[in-house]
Amino acid sequence: MKIPFLDLFTGNGADPGRERVDLLKVGEEDPIFLEQFKALRSKLEYRMDVLGWKVIGVTSTIAGEGKTLTCAKVAVSLARTKRKAVLLVDADIRKADLSKGFGTPVHPGLTEYLLGAAAFPDVVRKSAVPGLDTVSSGTSVPAPADLLAGDGFATFIEEARKRYHIVLLDTPPILPVADTMSMRERLDGLIFVYRAGFTPLAMFKQATEDIGEKKILGVVLNGVEPKSERYYGKYYGHYYTSMKAKEVRE
Repeated sequence: MKIPFLDLFTGNGADPGRERVDLLKVGEEDPIFLEQFKALRSKLEYRMDVLGWKVIGVTSTIAGEGKTLTCAKVAVSLARTKRKAVLLVDADIRKADLSKGFGTPVHPGLTEYLLGAAAFPDVVRKSAVPGLDTVSSGTSVPAPADLLAGDGFATFIEEARKRYHIVLLDTPPILPVADTMSMRERLDGLIFVYRAGFTPLAMFKQATEDIGEKKILGVVLNGVEPKSERYYGKYYGHYYTSMKAKEVRE
């Protein structure tokens, strides 16, 4: 398979998990971290423009690879350019980590819309970032995959396409549950987050084969551990390391 490589991220690469983390604040004081997401944003925008895609899911093979954090930070970075209206959707109904990380009520959200209990404007919330709106996961339901495979989700995506330039969805990992596969045909494509040294390569290959090469926008390699400051000097030059040193002195 020839899947485009989008970017590489340093650090432990983990998702917030059950510990509540303010996703808007993560990495905001780390210039290298922010520049990595700006680079990813640029590559993502370019590929989406070339392909004419606007509705993208962010997924992974298994839980804990960093997909929720990646999805959130890319959405924030896109909105901060003030060029496009961005909608960020928590489609991981079973965990709702994105909703918790933004500090927004879980409901009304996506499931309420899919069940016909709320209209589109009722589930959309303004975030603290201008140009970025969010939709929470909604109330937990027994069989999310069945709900996401229905006509209600197709209608939701149509509504989102009309109102926003870019729609990003935090979707469940591929192998444990069928939820993302249920959404597959409604999305233009998916970004895979692969956590180095955490996910077996054989499992990653299986997940990408399940989705299909034509549906994969690219792969983000997450959790690469730098051995020393020389790592940053090699890949980023001394600009950002010197800037960090200056900030410490000040």
